[in-house]
Amino acid sequence: MKRNFKYAVVALMTACVGFTSCSDNDSPGNLPDLQVASADVEYWQTNTANWNNYMINVATLLTKDASRLYEEWNDGATPYKTTFTTKSDVFPTYKDIVVQIIDGCVDIANEVGVAKIGDPYHLYKEGRTVQALYAVESWYSYHSRQDYKNNIYSVQNAFFGNLSDENGNVTTADKSIAKYVESRNPALYQKVKNAITAAADAIWAIPDPFRNHIGDAKVLVAMEKCAELTTVLDEDLKTFIITNINETEFKQIADQYVSAVVLPTYQSLKEKTVTLNNAIRAFAANPSNAGFEKACEAWLDARAPWETSEAFLFGPVADLGLDPNMDSWPLDQDAIVNILKNGNFSALNWTGEYDEEDKAIETAQSVRGFHTLEFLLFRNGSPRKVAAE
Repeated sequence: MKRNFKYAVVALMTACVGFTSCSDNDSPGNLPDLQVASADVEYWQTNTANWNNYMINVATLLTKDASRLYEEWNDGATPYKTTFTTKSDVFPTYKDIVVQIIDGCVDIANEVGVAKIGDPYHLYKEGRTVQALYAVESWYSYHSRQDYKNNIYSVQNAFFGNLSDENGNVTTADKSIAKYVESRNPALYQKVKNAITAAADAIWAIPDPFRNHIGDAKVLVAMEKCAELTTVLDEDLKTFIITNINETEFKQIADQYVSAVVLPTYQSLKEKTVTLNNAIRAFAANPSNAGFEKACEAWLDARAPWETSEAFLFGPVADLGLDPNMDSWPLDQDAIVNILKNGNFSALNWTGEYDEEDKAIETAQSVRGFHTLEFLLFRNGSPRKVAAE
């Protein structure tokens, strides 16, 4: 997830949202429900055309980006799956490939604990409750804990060489990092396995929704478990791989990882964003509360493969700017409200070579993607309503 911290959205919040009191008498660690006050962020009859077209534009771009991501890995003269599983200037040895897999796991485990959970927690503890709330990813849908747990499942998938089911159960592939470690160092295998489970369980133990319980003691536990997982991966597991090299087996691990984890995840993302796009278009053709509900269900369904892909945010997803295209957070809500008013959907697009330092590209990315669609579909954890003025 590309995180663009723009806490200078307080001026917008003053205009568009109102908080009930956050006094010392509130339950410890709790934030009250957000109350949306402005008609600018409600689905009213007078702005349905722009609202519907905005959702269609965002869903279409999501579908396009997801399709390109899968194609970059799987299709073409030199797909990235070939680059990633073949010795080259990019990866001189198969050890380098396996280390890259582990580094991807380290990055997301650290991000979940330090940024996704830790940033809101520390802001809250500093008394900056508004900024804390706006640092919580996926709080419009109240889906934060599921996202974070799925991020940990992305680590689990990479380690075991197979996809987890929705309950977190996974089968160990014969050619996987887990099997390789288990056959040589059972204690380390168990340590990594336990650390993954502990992090996922600690995240799920946070009271739901996370945005209402940022300062809860269980949040600190989740941060600690993610930190422990990060250390086990970065120090224990990576050191073991670097000092116990078998290039033949590492090649097999890379092949298994791509064929059983990366490609199926991206294929699922591609297919589910198409379903989401169709649900958005069906709603726009005939707006209804039931249509909002179906579109929200499709958003939640499409969200899962993206979150379970975050242990491999390298290659095309990073080089082409597809991660921030699809998952920038926080949003520029001021700009989103302006687009709802003026219908300037060209603001969602950018051209040329991707440069993460390009402010024009960053501006476009902050008004599209999963979270913009989440903002347009959900209100306070529930599907929006088709309201009469």
